[in-house]
Amino acid sequence: MSFFKKMLASVGIGNAKVDTVLDTSEVPVGGDISGIVYIEGGQVEQSVERIYLFIKSEYIREKDDRKVRETATITKFLLTERFTLRAGERKEIPFRFTLPEYTPVTLRSSGVWVETGLDIPSAVDATDRDALNVTPSDEIQVVLDAIETLGFRLREVTNDYAPRLGGPLPFVQEFEYVPTTKFRGRLDELEVLFRQQNGDLELLLEIDRRARGLGGFFSEALGTDESRVRLNLSRSDLTRGPHHIANILEDTISRYAH
Repeated sequence: MSFFKKMLASVGIGNAKVDTVLDTSEVPVGGDISGIVYIEGGQVEQSVERIYLFIKSEYIREKDDRKVRETATITKFLLTERFTLRAGERKEIPFRFTLPEYTPVTLRSSGVWVETGLDIPSAVDATDRDALNVTPSDEIQVVLDAIETLGFRLREVTNDYAPRLGGPLPFVQEFEYVPTTKFRGRLDELEVLFRQQNGDLELLLEIDRRARGLGGFFSEALGTDESRVRLNLSRSDLTRGPHHIANILEDTISRYAH
C-alpha cells in the first residue's frame, strides 16, 4: 500500500462506507429494533476497531438566558469488535436489540435517530444516520387516551434538561396539555411525565402550573408543592383500559384543580 493511499484514507478520501437499513423505522418504547448494517471497504485495507449503534435524541437546555439544543445518547450498542476491512470488501451485519423503556417518543418536535459508525484509527469515521419513529408503549398509550377522554388537548411535547429527574438521561420528556371541557377554567394546564418499569407506570403530574420559565417544575426536583403529584398505575390498572385510568386521573386532578 502506498504512503499516498494511506494518507488519502486517513483524511476520508477513498474511505469505508457504512449504511444501516432498518427492518422498520417505527418502533414502540420498549420494542425491538432490527436491521442490517452494510459496510463497503474503500480504496485501501483498513483496520476497524469496532462498529457501534447509537440511539440519540435532542433536548432543550437554558444557557446564558438562551435556549439551546443539545444531543444526548439514549443508549449504545456494540455490534462488532476489531476486524480488518479489505479494499472493496462488502460485509453485512444483522442486528436486533430492545429500545430502553426511557426512550422518548417522537411526538411534535421530539426526534430520535439511529447513528451508525465505524471506528477507524487515524481516519475520518464513516457514519450513517437514520430517523426513528418511536411510538408510545401500550401502557403509555392507555394513559394518553385517558387524558384525551377527560377533554385535555395536547399542546406540546418537549425534551427538557432535568438531570435530577431524568434518571439515566440528562433530560425528561414533558407532555403539556390544556383543558378544553371538564377542567376548563379550573386549571391552566396539565404537565405529565412518564416513568415506565416492567409494565407499571409512574406518572409525575404538575396540576395548575403557573408559568415558571423553561422546563417548568420538571427542571427541578419534586418538592412539597401541593400541585406536584406522583401517581402509580399498576399493570392491572392499565389493562382495564382508558376509561378506568380516566376515572383515576379525574379523581386525582379534581383534588388539586382550583
